[in-house]
Amino acid sequence: MTTESILLIGRNTRNAHEVLEAHAGRLNRRAVVDDVEIATYESEPIRELKEEFERISADTVYAVPMCAAHSHDTIDGVPAALSYISGDVHYCEPLGQNPAITEVIKEKGASLIPASDDVSLILVGFGSSSKPYHRQTTDYHAARLREQSGYGEVLTCYLLQNPTVECVRYNTSKNQSVAVPLFLTRTEATESRIPDELELARGGIEYADPLGAHPRITDAVHSEVEKQRALAGDDAESAASFEAQLTRTQRPVATDGEGLQR
Repeated sequence: MTTESILLIGRNTRNAHEVLEAHAGRLNRRAVVDDVEIATYESEPIRELKEEFERISADTVYAVPMCAAHSHDTIDGVPAALSYISGDVHYCEPLGQNPAITEVIKEKGASLIPASDDVSLILVGFGSSSKPYHRQTTDYHAARLREQSGYGEVLTCYLLQNPTVECVRYNTSKNQSVAVPLFLTRTEATESRIPDELELARGGIEYADPLGAHPRITDAVHSEVEKQRALAGDDAESAASFEAQLTRTQRPVATDGEGLQR
């Protein structure tokens, strides 16, 4: 009998295990697949995840990067590490552009300041100086929230690109603002850097927790797995996806001592 597994992969941040375990528990209770596993790494996905991935025995594995958008890790190290899994790997998109995330952002903001014309909603993304993925994700939700929420304005800002977090306070036109970080788990950035750059001590801006273990995040994982199942029935479409190309082309490099031995 063919077995299926979901593999939730994330950076080992301050509450990553707690968050990933919460999502894994819900998915297990839903009996989406035979098993749900989590894997976290500090900084080197290939070196840190190799042995763990070699032990995975499921025939089909849906590997979900638990983050808002693609990064260097998810387009390089993580897909290379997945090559150590012996089964059929379906590498999923990051969760960021799932419509369910918009609902979580809206709820996070409203829990601090209810939406109204005189309140600004600020979306805080990580950003990148060279890759478009974080901006695309943040802009996607900002556009949806401008249409679907009652906030007077929806602004975006980033840690690593313009418009920057430290400038967003001066770009708002409303008397009150609420900022929601588009991060799944608590990190040094969400706990220290973003609050400092928002100058929260000055008042006027409320600051929400990361997306975390919200049930709608679990729904986003579930829907991504179902999408991959559907794509698997269309070989041409499945092979053409960006994530499928990554798992075909990214491999550990032998000169780094991490080349595949099998």
